[in-house]
Amino acid sequence: MADAKMGKPQIIDRLGLSMRASHVLVAIFVVAALILAAVGASTGDTFYLRLGTEALIFAGLALSVDILLGYTGLLSLGQALYFGMGAYISALVLKEVPSFWGAMAAVLVASLVVGTAAGLIANRVRGVYFALVTFGLAQVAARAVYNTRAIGASDGLIGIPIVPINLGVGTIMSSAPASFFLFTLAFIVILYLVSAYLLDTPFGRILVALRANERRVPFLGYSTRNARLAAYMLAAVVAAMSGALYPMLRGFVSPELMFFSTSGNAVITVVTGGVGTLAGALYGGVILTVLKSVIGSMTEHHLIVIGLLFMAVVIFLPKGLMGVIRPRIERILSGESR
Repeated sequence: MADAKMGKPQIIDRLGLSMRASHVLVAIFVVAALILAAVGASTGDTFYLRLGTEALIFAGLALSVDILLGYTGLLSLGQALYFGMGAYISALVLKEVPSFWGAMAAVLVASLVVGTAAGLIANRVRGVYFALVTFGLAQVAARAVYNTRAIGASDGLIGIPIVPINLGVGTIMSSAPASFFLFTLAFIVILYLVSAYLLDTPFGRILVALRANERRVPFLGYSTRNARLAAYMLAAVVAAMSGALYPMLRGFVSPELMFFSTSGNAVITVVTGGVGTLAGALYGGVILTVLKSVIGSMTEHHLIVIGLLFMAVVIFLPKGLMGVIRPRIERILSGESR
């Protein structure tokens, strides 16, 4: 009994230490992004600023995948459903009323409603069946969008207007590469911080317990169904809010945002960055987006190269890039605490 009492605080400290190490990695990520913004603004190179903004947006999608896969052990193959839904709703609102906050509010409400309904369906099953159900839900939604002429069908929606973003202390335009890059960076970091805060509470401990042994959680007095549903809804909101920024960057949306390839790339991003690290989703998002751009400019067979690189990561770095780096930061942090 004494050993159990002594062990429990050590486990809690270990989880908290891991989260603090992730915060350090995200801080480094932010500094690197700010340097990129400064270089891009000074040289007037808008291509890399736009590419970096896109990488941040897809990093938000990867973050939603990591919330499910890294903390509850649920592999979702349908997060593109919420990413694409957020993009389409944002585009539709902006075409009618060019209000950034109006679009984000509409996306938030829609993601909560759809995430709740889909979560009630998907969480009735476990394991590979959960992955298949989420895949099926996304495919149904993608096909419906693809065949709906009112929202552009296979052509998507074009002509999304440039939107001013009123921040209270000032206004930035979505057409300004450096300003919108910085705004997107802040937005994605806020999504990370909110997710990290929730996952570092007793709620997050329940999710970790679900991943370890779901059958024992009810004996602790917690509802596995409610916890899983809450995690699913959180992931849905993060994916949709990230997707809402896409039409502001590109000026259009297409059904491809809801295809399986989008969900698959998000899973690859998380595995490459490090499952369960949260920070890995941000790093992986940037790495994958840059690789697709650079390799795609060299050869039309860039997917083969990316596939081989992914296989190499899985074989030689099974815990991902952050899975290698974060333990070292944890040791440094624990040494300072002593």
